Formats: sequence, C-alpha cells, structure tokens
Amino acid sequence: MEFSFLEPIDIEIQQFVKQLTSQQLGSKVVFHNSEDLPDLNKIRVAIVGVLESKQDGTVTSLKSIRNELYALYPGNWETSIADLGNIRPGHSQKDTFFALQSVVSALIKKRIIPIIIGGSQDLTYALYRAYDVLEQMVNLVAIDSKFDFGKESDVISATSYLTKIILDEPNNLFNFCNVGYQTYYNSQEEIDLVEKLFFDSYRLGDVCSNISIAEPVFRDADIISLDLTSIKTSDSGNFRNFIPNGFSGKEICSLARYAGLSDKVSCFGIFNHGDTEQESKLTSQIIWYFIEGFHYRSNEYPFGSKENYLKYIIPLEDQELVFYKSHKTGRWWIEIPYLSTANTKLKKNTLLPCYHEEYLAACQHEIPERWWKAQRKNII
Repeated sequence: MEFSFLEPIDIEIQQFVKQLTSQQLGSKVVFHNSEDLPDLNKIRVAIVGVLESKQDGTVTSLKSIRNELYALYPGNWETSIADLGNIRPGHSQKDTFFALQSVVSALIKKRIIPIIIGGSQDLTYALYRAYDVLEQMVNLVAIDSKFDFGKESDVISATSYLTKIILDEPNNLFNFCNVGYQTYYNSQEEIDLVEKLFFDSYRLGDVCSNISIAEPVFRDADIISLDLTSIKTSDSGNFRNFIPNGFSGKEICSLARYAGLSDKVSCFGIFNHGDTEQESKLTSQIIWYFIEGFHYRSNEYPFGSKENYLKYIIPLEDQELVFYKSHKTGRWWIEIPYLSTANTKLKKNTLLPCYHEEYLAACQHEIPERWWKAQRKNII
C-alpha cells in the first residue's frame, strides 16, 4: 500500500540506462519500471525522487541527476541499489508529506536506506515523521547555511520546517545539529535559541578548516538533510540563487561520505535542486560518495563486545569521563551517564561519538561541549 504512491521512472531514463556499458552504475541498479516494483528483499539502498510543481504549472524533472549518476562507474561495491521512481506532487503539501512519510517509513522498517532527491527542504519534516512508528528518539543533521526557524504561525516551508519539527507532537527529536551555518544569514535570536535548546551547530569556516570535526556528528545522526544551497555557486552552478560562500564540491562530497559511513544514518535527503546541468553532476557525485561510504560501514553501532574497544577513564573533581576507542577503526566514543527514568527512549543515547582531540582536551580537564549538552538533555 505504501509504495502505491510511487510512479515508475521515465521511459527516457530507462532507454538511457540500456545504452550504458555493463561496468557503469546504471547497469547494476534495479528499476521500478512500468511492470512492477523490484523485489525489495535484497535491496539495501533505494533512490526515491519527489517531484515538485513550479509556479508556471510544470513539474521539476530529476532526469538529469539520474542520467549523471547512472553514467558513473561504481567502486568495488556489493551494495544492492534500487531506483523506486518518483512521488508526484499531491493536491496539497500535506498530501505530498503523507506520501513521502509512508514510503520512507516502509523502507526503514525493511532496513533499506532511502536516498531522497528533489523537492524543497521542508520535506525533511516528512522524513522526521516517518520515524514515528519506530518509537525512538531521532537525531537530525542539516547541512545548511541557515537554521530554518520560523514563527509558530508560519506555514511550513523550506525556511521554517525546523520550528514545526520542534513543536509538533509526538516530539521524538533528541538532537539537532547544523553543519555549515553562515552567521550573517541567521539572527542572533536564532543562534541563541540553538544554544538554549542544547542543539549543536558548526560554522562554515570551522568545518572547512577541519572537516573531520563533522564526522562524529554524522556518526550520531539518523537523518541527514542536505540543502544544495549550502554549496557555493562557483561549484554548484546554481546562478539562479547566487551563493558567494559555501561548501566546495570536494567538501560536500566528503560530508556525504561521512554520512554514508555512519552505522546509524538511515535516511539521506538532498533538497533544493536548482535544476542546472552543473548541479546535477555534483548531486550525482554526492549520491555516489554516500553509497561509497555505506559500502564501507564498519557496523560498530550499536556496540557489540566491549573487547573490541579500549576503555579510557579520566577522573575529574566530582565525576569521571569514560571514553572508548575502537580497535577496528580507531574512532572514539564518550559515555553519557543515564540519568533520566521518565523517557525510556533515551537509553539508546548513552554513547556519544567524539573525536581524539576531545579526549586529549578532557585529559586537560576540558569537558567536551557536546557531552555537556547531551547530559543536560538527559537530565531534563
């Protein structure tokens, strides 16, 4: 029933794929054609397009992204990929949200990771609501130059969806993190609100100076929402909405690979496509790097045997910090003491990914900021 919202991919794309060599990615993907959906039992990654009506009445096309993607050559992957086609615009925004929520929820329950392309970033709300049936707290990471807060009375949009996520019931949001915000696009009130809610945020300059600081953030995320306007125009080719500063193509692909590597990420959305040839090329490579990362997942989360990790205990005045380092990958985690008894969903958030520098700082009695924020949310 949930997949009845999907329509097959365009005949033109199917014909394009038939012309590819057996080594190219398109020859290794199964497609939702006019006959039926592919067998999902063996699928691990599914691409789903969300079409959007323009002001002139036409519908956005995702054909260029798909053609660019399927013409690429895959790595040494064993990942089984399906293209399930598109969700057409509903009669209302609510209809489109419901269709996307239903499809994503069904895929996640089948342990299939959906890659959502097209549409505006307010579709992130539908991705978030897809987790309602799983009865778990959700960590959301947005790669965006703006926080996308709005007034409570505002109609949900690409610039206000986060407010609706925070306020609407059921409230399953445990943490939100913005990667790449640009201060001059956000009011001081919004920046202060992020701090007040104990959310995380990383300025564009900080991430570009040391992109590895974003890796633990992605390792702790369930949903990644990428706004393509976070990429500078010189790399994206989106001159309709000129962006002088933003991530480079190389940086955004590195972030996509981090997202794919995360054992926890179960949904990846790419939004606000400018529908240009250059941006289609870059978007296809973003998807390629996410799948590349997925192929090399280490399956370290959730923790298995503690024998695979080295435990470090740092005594402080009134408590101790406990770190774990993986023998397999060398990645780090810090333990969050479980203090709340009211919300059993939080039991899944007792280990927080971190990086080596945070351990070194803790040795100098500097408590990691993300640990402190997570601790505060646990108490509340």
